[in-house]
Amino acid sequence: MLRIKNNKLKYSLVFRILLLMQKKKSLNVFLLTMICIATILSVKNWAFTAEFGLASVFFLSIAVICFFIPCSLISAELATGWPQKGGIYIWVREALGHKLGFLAIWLLWIENIVWYPTILSFIAGTLAYTINPALSDHKTYTFITILIVFWLMTLLNLKGMKFSGWISTLGVILGTIIPGGLIIILGISWFSTGNPMEIDFNFKDLIPSFSSPSEFAFLSGVMLSFAGMEMPAVHANDVEKPQKDYPRAIFFSAAIIILFTLLGTLSIAIIIPQDKINLLSAGIEAIKVFLETYHLQSLVPFISILIVIGALGGVSTWIVGPSKGLLAAAEKGDLPHIFHKTNKNGMPTFMLISQAVVVSILASIFLYMPTVSSSFWVLIVLAAQLYLIMYSLMFVSAIILRYKAPNKKRAYKIPFGNTGMWITATLGLISSIFSIILGFFPPQQLDMGGLTTFLSILILGILIFITLPFLIIKKK
Repeated sequence: MLRIKNNKLKYSLVFRILLLMQKKKSLNVFLLTMICIATILSVKNWAFTAEFGLASVFFLSIAVICFFIPCSLISAELATGWPQKGGIYIWVREALGHKLGFLAIWLLWIENIVWYPTILSFIAGTLAYTINPALSDHKTYTFITILIVFWLMTLLNLKGMKFSGWISTLGVILGTIIPGGLIIILGISWFSTGNPMEIDFNFKDLIPSFSSPSEFAFLSGVMLSFAGMEMPAVHANDVEKPQKDYPRAIFFSAAIIILFTLLGTLSIAIIIPQDKINLLSAGIEAIKVFLETYHLQSLVPFISILIVIGALGGVSTWIVGPSKGLLAAAEKGDLPHIFHKTNKNGMPTFMLISQAVVVSILASIFLYMPTVSSSFWVLIVLAAQLYLIMYSLMFVSAIILRYKAPNKKRAYKIPFGNTGMWITATLGLISSIFSIILGFFPPQQLDMGGLTTFLSILILGILIFITLPFLIIKKK
């Protein structure tokens, strides 16, 4: 699954190297496109969409048009108008006041904490294919792996940003480009050679059934997979011609992301039946089936390790970023003084340790829910809902700031005046609210332990995490 980071975290080292190769300091369309792709594109997200079969084309298009593009354009305008440290905290604070500004940056931080166990369970499920594939559905194994990996990555990140940058670089190259490209190539080969497929390619299946809200349950996961464009938006000031080049970069990155996601999603969907898609290990399962067909099954453990490295790169990148954003709010006096402290490497030590403790508590849900996939999904939905509430604040703030600060210089500005802003922000706001509502309907494909259990976790989680920042401000 969207996020404020230190400047050194805005893109992986591979893109920083590309920047240094330029004689100019400004970004061109190509480099900004690469940053956007690195932020969003991930193999781990393809299993969500594969649950829709051929209708994934429809849902991907909706997510890109109604959420990804509005989020990207509005983030660019806000980032170029208010480029100060703090990102979403500054934007919402300027429009809606201090308390809601703190709520926005808090939601960004806490959403990441809820999200960490999901990416770590993905790591555990993929890593199982190097040991014993049956472990991918083992709750205790998943729980222990989450604890070990996250605490290890937290301790390593305390060494500073340079170390984190190297891990992110390896993650992008080894864990996304190579295995993602392999899934797509093998999927195209499978399709072109006439092998049996689990979905039919006809127009009827392209349009989803609108008979029940549960049919759209996985849309929350799809929306979350496109979140995060507020991060590269901070580079809009560095684009050579922001008013012209930034929208072009968004268009190109959206086209590439949707193409790769679509091909990767369909590659998984044609090989694994919809009712048997494992949200944690569908990618490596598809690769396993493909490679077995070509008698290359010995490569499965190697590919599993590559995907794990990619996921670890993502974890390493996100562990520090949101904490750095919250630190900007902490420096204003919104958190106890102990949260302000950093070590000799400039890392917010107490904040990172506290984060690891909360992640460990949340990870216990994998021992409580009926299956690993159901635990994974309830945390994904909770993370998505918290994130989408934050985005709703951002969309509303963008409209208000057009009237509250009409003369504020913005290097990039959404075209067609206030009408263009209203259309763009309203589209993003409606899609966010719609996805939040859909999240309360559990997917039929998963055993969630009953509707009451599922809804209790979501409602209680949202209430607690939204109430906490207001209590903190009251008691500061």
